[in-house]
Amino acid sequence: MDGAGLLALSTRRQKQVDAVLARFFSLAKNRATAMGPQYVRLWQELEANTVGGKRFRPRMVMAAYQSLGGTDTETAAYVGAAFELLHTALIVHDDVIDRDFSRRGVPNIAGSYRDLATGRGASQRVAEHAGISAAVIAGDLALFNAYRLIDRSGVSSVTRARLLEVMDDALFASAAGELIDVDFANLPEVPRVDDILTMERLKTAVYTFECPLQAGAILAGASDEVVATLGDFGRDIGIAYQIIDDLLGVFGLEAETGKTTLGDLREGKRTVLIAYATSTSAWDSVAHLFGSPELTEADAGLLREVLTGCGARAFAEGLARYYTNRALARLAEPHIPPALRGELHPVADAVLGRVK
Repeated sequence: MDGAGLLALSTRRQKQVDAVLARFFSLAKNRATAMGPQYVRLWQELEANTVGGKRFRPRMVMAAYQSLGGTDTETAAYVGAAFELLHTALIVHDDVIDRDFSRRGVPNIAGSYRDLATGRGASQRVAEHAGISAAVIAGDLALFNAYRLIDRSGVSSVTRARLLEVMDDALFASAAGELIDVDFANLPEVPRVDDILTMERLKTAVYTFECPLQAGAILAGASDEVVATLGDFGRDIGIAYQIIDDLLGVFGLEAETGKTTLGDLREGKRTVLIAYATSTSAWDSVAHLFGSPELTEADAGLLREVLTGCGARAFAEGLARYYTNRALARLAEPHIPPALRGELHPVADAVLGRVK
């Protein structure tokens, strides 16, 4: 299938997932009406946090499912929507953990409710607590209903049990990764590269790539061998994706990524890029700038110069290529059908293409 055909297929899949989510939120808002306008508003805010996303995780579910011969795309859309709600829950809670009140330049759920409380005359402390409280509740609702969408997918009891196991694996791993990330932030030293890769795999790669791909394969009735290989592919491409995400957090263009390139440096985020740089003598000259809440654009420029000059940027880019190539090698296994290779090769190309 050529590029235009893949784009059209992806668009159709996204529309199906969007339709499932629209029905889900419509029912939830109607149900919430009986409990008052405040509760309807929370559901509206939660829905707004799912609108406009790339539907990346549902795309992985449906790509694996259809390329392995699955034809019931309505059911696959429900499973894909479940992973989208899981993603929503995790980012809402992640913003709470990071005490962030905006995402991609606009107020998130915590920010919206903070601003609402401020408008009513609350102090900053009280308003922020109100915003964080609303976000915790919203994240809990998204998390629980991710499992409910699996229930509503109409699959057999055996398949449903396997899908729920995969969903559980995704959440279980992500919680572990989040906890490790929180712990890293409190360490005086920057962790080793391998430790950061483990954290990023658990926090992001498992629920973004590994488990959605495996869910699609299970739904299609694929063999255990195919399911396992898709997990291997997802792990490696997910690690590559996160390495590149961290690179873009420092060297990307905000107009393209929607993310400031000052945030990670001000936060002192532990990444592969930073782990490598701290092992070089060049780091000492800028170590005092890393993690400074008052970091200026000029200071960030100095940090970027050192990260490039000491080889950290090239190291991270090379590591991303290494994991991408490992992922592609998984697809060369004889039990992987050509249609599945055709679906996933462009995924790997797109991951690397983010830094070109």
